[in-house]
Amino acid sequence: MGFIDDDSLNMSGYGIGEIYVGMKKSVSKTITESDVYTYAGIIGDINPVHVNAEYAKTTRFGERIAHGMLTASFFSTIVGMLIPGADAIYLGQTCRFLLPVKFGDTITAAGEVTRIDPEKRIAYMHTTVVNQRGELVVDGEATVMATKP
Repeated sequence: MGFIDDDSLNMSGYGIGEIYVGMKKSVSKTITESDVYTYAGIIGDINPVHVNAEYAKTTRFGERIAHGMLTASFFSTIVGMLIPGADAIYLGQTCRFLLPVKFGDTITAAGEVTRIDPEKRIAYMHTTVVNQRGELVVDGEATVMATKP
């Protein structure tokens, strides 16, 4: 994949007994024009602030920006590939979009376990995305289920 440290991958997934409060994983990616156009094409959101450079110049951002949900979608990588990993069930996600992500920004999405309900095999994670300047661009909470004990 290129943006996940291979040493962080656990292709068999973590069981709820292996997950601990404070466990943290992250992924980084530089957002390209191709990423934004591909995402726009897949979901059908061709809002000109994302895909029309001339229009975007007239907006408060002054240039094209990535879709907020594209940025937040990297939380799925955390859940599906890292914590819990394989066989994870994503139960919920909240997001607050705080700053725009611009073409060429390098973002780092992270999830840190804040609480565990071992009986239900559920973990709660504080989820964040920061840009290359360390600015918080997305803040939220994920609720995930580890299918393994």
